[in-house]
Amino acid sequence: MTRGHLPAEERRAATVDAVIALAARHDPGEISTTAIAQHMGLTQGALFRHFATKDAILEAVMVRVSEQLLARLDAAGEAAPDHAAALQAMFLAHTGFVAEHPGVPRLLFGELQRAGSTAPKRVAAALLAQYAERLRRQLEQGRQQREFDPELDVAAAATLFIGSVQGLVMQALIAGDVQRIRDDAPRVLAIYLRGIRARTAS
Repeated sequence: MTRGHLPAEERRAATVDAVIALAARHDPGEISTTAIAQHMGLTQGALFRHFATKDAILEAVMVRVSEQLLARLDAAGEAAPDHAAALQAMFLAHTGFVAEHPGVPRLLFGELQRAGSTAPKRVAAALLAQYAERLRRQLEQGRQQREFDPELDVAAAATLFIGSVQGLVMQALIAGDVQRIRDDAPRVLAIYLRGIRARTAS
């Protein structure tokens, strides 16, 4: 719980952390500014000195999540010796990120399901678009270098990659055990990679 006086940027960062922590235990749609303020040991008035609205808080959360997840994906991919290894590292980096921050997928799914166009939803959608672009780049380069099937549908493979992660996340959330994703991810990934690799002549 955060108390006392903090500089504005630290208070904003602490608010983002509070929302992610609350989302790990509660339906994000039911997290009120009152709950956020109480979690931080603040009044709502103090909270609104740093954020004009609840949507502004959620937008800041989405921006932080996007920056952290994309940075982790980039670091994982860049350190890999080939494109298959890059995809493996990115898959495990993403699922590891979810295991460490179980509130994040709840927030992302919640925002993407909201009706209309909101600032937090636009940030979440932009995250998925940037993620998919990184995957398409890895897949296309691997295809061109014959590491992956030369006839690989790169766009579909990128969609399947993200969908596989999302499926693992949903099953873990339904089971009430986000940590199981660490055990399930390598097995699912192995099937995915077998499906996109170039076939060797027999």
